[in-house]
Amino acid sequence: MSMSHALEFWFEFGSNYSYLSAMRIERAAQAAGAPLVWRPFLLGPVFRELGWEGSPSLAQREKGEYVWRDMARRAARYGLPFRRPGVFPRRALLPMRVALLAAREPWMGEYCRRIMHLAWAEDREIDDPAPVLAALDGLAPDPQAWVDLAGSENAKAALREQTAQARRLGIFGGPSFIVDGELFWGDDRLEDALDAARAGGGRCA
Repeated sequence: MSMSHALEFWFEFGSNYSYLSAMRIERAAQAAGAPLVWRPFLLGPVFRELGWEGSPSLAQREKGEYVWRDMARRAARYGLPFRRPGVFPRRALLPMRVALLAAREPWMGEYCRRIMHLAWAEDREIDDPAPVLAALDGLAPDPQAWVDLAGSENAKAALREQTAQARRLGIFGGPSFIVDGELFWGDDRLEDALDAARAGGGRCA
């Protein structure tokens, strides 16, 4: 009997399509029998390294409008609430550092869904202790301790290193999924990544 391979989920809270994946990936990975590895990283430095000043979807007005309409359609397809953000891109450094520190905690999925809901369903700012503490409430035994730790220089350096690792792996956008070194990019490739995990690897012959 073959074993499903791990599914790495590279995401950012400020990424609209990452929202769609984050809200459904934990259940989907469990159904596929694939161990899920949460990999938060920052898209801003990646875009700058690639020569973009911001999100590529903002570079062209028509594309930007299409993206928001596409988001509304796909969110409705998944039964997810969605509100076009008043601010985009939205800063998410603090919640991202907490996510990196808590990546192996059993409540990581629920924490990510709560932060994503605040940003993409309620159009609320998330790069502040108050929303992060609210998201951790009832999950972490000491929410304030997690927020304090996320403000440390070590946590900041760890997120920078994780972002650098994303680039070394060839990641250029979010969400991205990696199975046995094979990269799948975009929310609409989650199912392909899950199929690769079920098959026991991502590399094609």
